[in-house]
Parts: sequence; structure tokens; C-alpha cells
Amino acid sequence: MSLARRQILKLAAGATAAAAMPRIAAAENYPARPVRVLVGFPAGSASDILARLMAPWLSDKLGQQFVVEDRPGAATNIAAEAVVHASPDGYTLLLVTSTNAVNATLYQNLDFDFLADIVPAGSIDRVPYVLEVNPAVPANTIAEFIAYAKANPGKINMASNGVGSGPHVAGELFKMMADVNMVHVPYAGNVYPDLIGGQVQAMFSPIPASIGFVKSGQLRPLAVSTEKRLPVLPDLPTVGEFVPGYEASGWHGVGAPTGTPAEVIEKLDRAIAAGDADSAMKARFVELGVEVMPMTAAEFGKFVADETEKWAKVIKFAKIKPA
Repeated sequence: MSLARRQILKLAAGATAAAAMPRIAAAENYPARPVRVLVGFPAGSASDILARLMAPWLSDKLGQQFVVEDRPGAATNIAAEAVVHASPDGYTLLLVTSTNAVNATLYQNLDFDFLADIVPAGSIDRVPYVLEVNPAVPANTIAEFIAYAKANPGKINMASNGVGSGPHVAGELFKMMADVNMVHVPYAGNVYPDLIGGQVQAMFSPIPASIGFVKSGQLRPLAVSTEKRLPVLPDLPTVGEFVPGYEASGWHGVGAPTGTPAEVIEKLDRAIAAGDADSAMKARFVELGVEVMPMTAAEFGKFVADETEKWAKVIKFAKIKPA
């Protein structure tokens, strides 16, 4: 190798190292300014509630403000796309939800690949759904509800937070496995006034958003969607006790644009895991009917991929199309 070539390679290596140094230093000092956490749902939704529960913890743990920014629209794709195209420095994060996993199959023309373009930074919680009905529905148990639905095909309006939302696909899975016919009614905003008023009759509702209505008697809970009963509603059976094999739940975690430094991801992962392990935080989750879901960032990535595959099968079977 000639002297000139060795000098060129040495200079190039030095330039690369010099360029990398600010990036490494920035990662080590992260966060040095406020961090935005984008949520693809409106204020008052289960996702918004849980993001605002976790954000103060991260602020205290990491020494900078974590600001929750609701960015609803396009079934959470607006928020996801904004994060995908943000600078990969850890200052714009996404509250990752089960809806993102559904959208990966539901929407064929997205200009991003969710599994490839968002890197998991930590798992927060699992959100049970509760099959809730307006009190005028003549059913007090899941068995009575299934019998009523079979006797009145197409006469029950099943609400959701939108086409492809967690409550929607949980309901479609129930329709498929229980062999009942309900009419899906998607909502872009707050569904609960109409559910309480009787304009729609049933919903697989995220429990944090509706636990108050259940406790006040404005909505009647029939069954929980998870494999196990909920501590907050211990007498409520699971759907699986009547429809063997049924299981559905929402979930939340944190994601960042692919290319975010590993040191930043590790800091976020440790801080989120510490929140899940904190006794006061766990107690707050239980009050909301939510289960902490401790996983490493890598484990969460595997979980998201598995959920994406699961809901892809339901979407194809039910022939769900974007609104």
C-alpha cells in the first residue's frame, strides 16, 4: 500500500471517528432537553391516560420533562409516521400500542414499515378489554349475551375506537369464535356517551377508560378478555371461560425511530422497567385495571412481531378494510 493511500485511509478513519464523537457524547448525556412522547389517540383515551401516568415517572427518573402530545388521526398512523420521520436521537418517541401491530397488516399503502422503522425501547403494560353492554341489553352474563346475539343477528351495535383499533379486532375475534353477528360501529372520538346512552349496545372497552362507568353502574361488564381474571373486578369471568381459547388485550410500550443510538434505547429501557417494578406505580396500574408487562426492549420487539402476526390472521379472516 502506498504512503499516499495509507494517509488517505487514516484521514478518513479520523474523520469518521470525529463525526461519531458528538453522537456518542449526545447519547451519553441523554436526555439534555425535553422529550416528546406522541400518542395516536385523543385525550381521555386509555393510551392517553397511561402515557400521562408513565411520563412523570420518566421525567423524574431521567431528569428532563417527558411531554405527552396527543396526535390522533388515521388510526394512529399520523403519530407513527411522525416518529418514523423524526430525528433518531431519542427526543421524539412513540407510545407503541396494539393498534400499531394491527395497522401493519390493515394498511397496505403506508410509507413506512412499522416493524422495520420503529425500534422498541421498552414495554409498559398490558390493557385488558372488558365486554361491556348498555344496561338495557337483556344479558347479565356472557352466556346470556351470546344467546341474545344469536337470537338477534345484526341487531347489536358493537362500538370501537375505530376500524382496526384494539377493541375492534377483539370484537371481531369474539364474533368469529362465538359465531355471532354484531354490527361494527367505529368512533373517531369519545364513544362512551353513545354507549351509555344506548345508541350502541356493546363494546370491548379498554378498562382504564371505562372502569369509572362500570363502578357507577352506567355500563354492565360481562367478561374480561384476558386469560386471567382482573384484580380490580375479581368476580368478573373471562371470555375464555365461555369461548375456549379466546384471549385479546391491548398493550403499550415505547418506541423510537430506527437508528436511535443503542445507549439511548438502553436508558429508556432501564427507566421504563424501573417504573414497572415500582410499587406505587404498580398499585396505580392495578387501580386502572392494567397489568404491568415487564420485558426487555428485545423481548418487547419479539412480542410486537408475534402480535402483528396474530392480528393479521383475524384481519384476513374478517376481511377488515381501512375506513
